[in-house]
Amino acid sequence: MLFSLIIPVYNRPDEVDELLESLAQSTYQDIFEIVLVEDGSTIRCQDVAQKYGDRLDISYYYKENSGPGDSRNYGMHKARGDYYIIFDSDCIIPSDYLNEVEKALKENYVDCFGGPDKAMDSFSDIQKAINFAMTSFLTTGGIRGGSEKIGKFQPRSFNMGLSRKAFLASRGFGDIHPGEDPDLSIRLWELGFETRLFEKAFVYHKRRIDWEKFSLQVYKFGKARPILNSWYPKYNKLTFFFPTFFIIGFFVSLVMLVFNQDILLKFYFCYFLALFLLSTIQNKSIKIGYLSIIAVWKQFYGYGMGFLKSYIKVILLKEDPKKAFPELFFKL
Repeated sequence: MLFSLIIPVYNRPDEVDELLESLAQSTYQDIFEIVLVEDGSTIRCQDVAQKYGDRLDISYYYKENSGPGDSRNYGMHKARGDYYIIFDSDCIIPSDYLNEVEKALKENYVDCFGGPDKAMDSFSDIQKAINFAMTSFLTTGGIRGGSEKIGKFQPRSFNMGLSRKAFLASRGFGDIHPGEDPDLSIRLWELGFETRLFEKAFVYHKRRIDWEKFSLQVYKFGKARPILNSWYPKYNKLTFFFPTFFIIGFFVSLVMLVFNQDILLKFYFCYFLALFLLSTIQNKSIKIGYLSIIAVWKQFYGYGMGFLKSYIKVILLKEDPKKAFPELFFKL
């Protein structure tokens, strides 16, 4: 068996149902297995797994809650395949996904890959706006997606592949969350493994969040990055500072208005106008174009402020990350 699909889940049986239904439509001809790891859920998905037992090769495991990273590791230890593919439970998988992965591995093998995400027509307007903010070349999604051209690509665990060899050598994910994905990527590089973006191996990522949850999520992303920079300083990049500079610059532009200087604010106006127009065209919706401005602002503000707070504590004040931000670490 080549592929084992590892899916951690926490209180999301409905999502798992959609995910498994999409995998049941796979056009991949060889055998693959699915390893579902219930991470201490109070609302379990065991019945959903049994529902697909005659259509898919599914193994179901329940364990105490220890976070998504440790649950992925647990699943990989249980898996039978030679190459693990990790999904979040809020993903829907195109029918030709595994074919695209197998093709990419045959053309240019790597021990770790990441794939992009897209929005389906059935997603809500807010989900589509958040997807735009997280993936557009005009936002940090573009910086992340283009990192293969300016450096090394860091896969994200909602759509990520990892060979058994690389997993055993690296011991998988650490205890930080979020931030466990780039942490693993960097440790793999240090061990001599390569990572790559498989552009055609995309998933539909629902991002089951509202504005409040999205703001909290990107705020945590921002706090995690300086911690990673402190652990791996040679992989630090100026682009990591961009959202913080963006937010500071915006408030500076408002202060400049007091002195009748509006040139910087005009720059921000042009930028948000470009976001609006691009999102409106891509999504064929003025409403989503407007919501995309909100999503990008929340993305930059949340990440930028989280990054600034963590940078001061971890980099400047040299505080222990686990003491400064215990909410970012699971006890394994």
